[in-house]
Amino acid sequence: MLHTTWKRSLEVRRLKAGIVYLRLRRRVDVKPGALIKLGDIASIETDIRYEDRIRDLIVWKMRPEDGNLLMIDMLQIVRLIRRFDPDLTVETFGEPHVLLETTPEGKVKPRYSLLVGAWLLLFFGSGMAIMNFHADVDMPVVQRRIIELLTGHPDRHALLFEVPYSLGVGLGMLIFFNRVFRKRLNDEPNPLEVEMFMYQENVNHYVITEEYAKAREREAGPDA
Repeated sequence: MLHTTWKRSLEVRRLKAGIVYLRLRRRVDVKPGALIKLGDIASIETDIRYEDRIRDLIVWKMRPEDGNLLMIDMLQIVRLIRRFDPDLTVETFGEPHVLLETTPEGKVKPRYSLLVGAWLLLFFGSGMAIMNFHADVDMPVVQRRIIELLTGHPDRHALLFEVPYSLGVGLGMLIFFNRVFRKRLNDEPNPLEVEMFMYQENVNHYVITEEYAKAREREAGPDA
């Protein structure tokens, strides 16, 4: 009976203290030397009485020795909230860490010169690849032979086949990449976007693994 009463009083105290629901963002762009507040790196849902104060809690101050990538672990956030109010209950969701990327403007801006260079490289590179493939399989001879089989007459310039084939290559690329300039054909990601997503995920995983290894070394000390 005494044990049940103690559990109920503990639960009542917990409900009075409140619960903080917390979900960290995956990656955040920050300026050098910025003061990182909890509201900048996390989505927070809690009692309105102390919601603003929790959002304004200082998590970290960016330093030059932090480099351009820094990981903030969920346990750091929980300790911070517990120091703010030990009676608060923290419920976490989603990612157990957030990556802070330092950029001079605090936001990654597109580099148009790099974009134009990459576009030209891909344009001429893919064109050369298609032409080399056609030369390897002797595509003009194949097309003239197909026209001869279909019509019964040889044609030195098989435009009846060459023009639709050229248009089909371009149309196939549009369908494959699922995009016409800035407009999507449907909501599915194209193969390039999937590859870029997987690359970013691998980079994030590598950085996080390295940061955990550095944290373990710091905890072990120089004599470990």
